Amino acid sequence: MPDAGASQVRLQSDGAVAIVTLDRAEKLNALTPEMIDALAEAASRIDRDAGIRCAILTATGDKAFCVGADINAWSGLEPLDMWRRWVKRGHQVFDQWARLRVPVIAAINGHALGGGLELAAVADIRITVSAATFGLPEATIATCPGWSGTQRLAALIGSSRVKYLALTGMRIDATEAWRVGIVHERVEGKDVLARAREIASGICKLAPVSVQLTKQVIDAGQGEGLAAALEAMAGALAATTADAREGVASFLDKRQPDYRGK
Repeated sequence: MPDAGASQVRLQSDGAVAIVTLDRAEKLNALTPEMIDALAEAASRIDRDAGIRCAILTATGDKAFCVGADINAWSGLEPLDMWRRWVKRGHQVFDQWARLRVPVIAAINGHALGGGLELAAVADIRITVSAATFGLPEATIATCPGWSGTQRLAALIGSSRVKYLALTGMRIDATEAWRVGIVHERVEGKDVLARAREIASGICKLAPVSVQLTKQVIDAGQGEGLAAALEAMAGALAATTADAREGVASFLDKRQPDYRGK
């Protein structure tokens, strides 16, 4: 993982909770290619750690959760590089986050704009400070939402509301974001990360396999990782059978298996 990205995307563990923090407050946590790669590495580490039961995605500073892609990082790219290194890679990483086996909570500490709103949308639960605003301003700089704002966000709040944001470039406040379903809670007079920790703590007290399966089933029903979820659950069910044990045993014993359909 590149040092620049690693220093600006921090992963820490608090018991069974992983906390991933965008740490570029001086640039309003705008995303660079190195930070995208660091987010991918953080997601991989969370998925590999069986002890993690919930993840929190947040940022430093009190102004912005993330204002999207750093314009200095992509404005000079040639069209093919824009596709390969920026749009396609961002999609891969945001999909990776959306499909984590554990619940993800976005603790939105400030404005979530463009790619920042798209990043928040990968979370299963989103809570925000009351001062935050939300928007898709890409058209104001002659580009388009590039990290599934037109797709994942539309699945959350409907295409009509996404059109309102994307076609006007206007922002909505936290109250409106709560009303239309972008966020689940508005935090007033309280640390949004502290509230996220409370929610995560409650999740961690529940049966982890049930929580993770429920997340996968809900997401699969919405088309998020459908094929992988079906195959994983089918494989897990098959592995609990006597036939599965017989299959392994017969392979090791180098004999024909005797399957009983149990």
